[in-house]
Amino acid sequence: MHLVHRAACAAVCSAVVLVAVAACSPEPEEKGSGKPATAASCAPGKLSTVAAGKLTVGTDKPAYAPWFEDDQPSNGKGFESAVAYAVAKQLGYGKDQVVWQTVPFNSSFAPGTKNFDFDINQVSISDARKKAVAFSSGYYDVRQAVVALKTSKAAKAKSVADLKGVKLGAQVGTTSLDFINDLVKPTQKPAVYQKNDFAKSALKNGQVDAIVVDLPTAFYITGAEVTDAEVVGQFENTTGSPEQFGLVLDKESALTSCVTGAVDALRKDGTLASLEKKWLSEAVDAPVLK
Repeated sequence: MHLVHRAACAAVCSAVVLVAVAACSPEPEEKGSGKPATAASCAPGKLSTVAAGKLTVGTDKPAYAPWFEDDQPSNGKGFESAVAYAVAKQLGYGKDQVVWQTVPFNSSFAPGTKNFDFDINQVSISDARKKAVAFSSGYYDVRQAVVALKTSKAAKAKSVADLKGVKLGAQVGTTSLDFINDLVKPTQKPAVYQKNDFAKSALKNGQVDAIVVDLPTAFYITGAEVTDAEVVGQFENTTGSPEQFGLVLDKESALTSCVTGAVDALRKDGTLASLEKKWLSEAVDAPVLK
């Protein structure tokens, strides 16, 4: 009788323990929680995204032309806006399922959890940045260029050496600034700005002799914003492989292979080339500064 009673007590206690463990066990992650899934599913419109059933795309504000138009990424106008919607379509998301999130340029590739599924903002793919974030394959091959007022001494530059003695400026965290520091190595410390708007203002006001930006932006600045400036030239590609803009994703994102697949498909079927021709056609060739 005593043994039966003890066995019954053990059974009851075990049941209590099991209930307690079950009550304290974590709930399974819900789709759209913002945390990366363990495996990616590229089923159209069924990705494990930040917001369930939506595709959240990040970019900076202001959203500059020719990458965007009218500072409205959601209008589908401008090269990067059009690319974002083309990628979304490949992934199975219609235009009304795309949500735009304001993300400062430097924050997009800084370490930490992201509040977007991918970011598109002229972010060049680099090994250093890959330590903190993931990238899609490249959606645009880019060159860096020098913009100077026509009356500036920098406007006469024909080579990289001609730029060593001038005051240069660029946006912080950009490959434009890297080209100044690593290639030009000017005798004067370059001016560094939080946004390209500030760099353009400094150029207008004569605070710098020239600024460095990507080539399409350079042609837009001289054609529409600072019309008394000109594109002095572009830097030579010395690495053997082109500098490329890529879509930025969380380092552990399960969507990276899906997004890369979408970009690759758009390149293969000619969509990227068509969008480049439509939105960046004004970015014609420029002299190469060697």
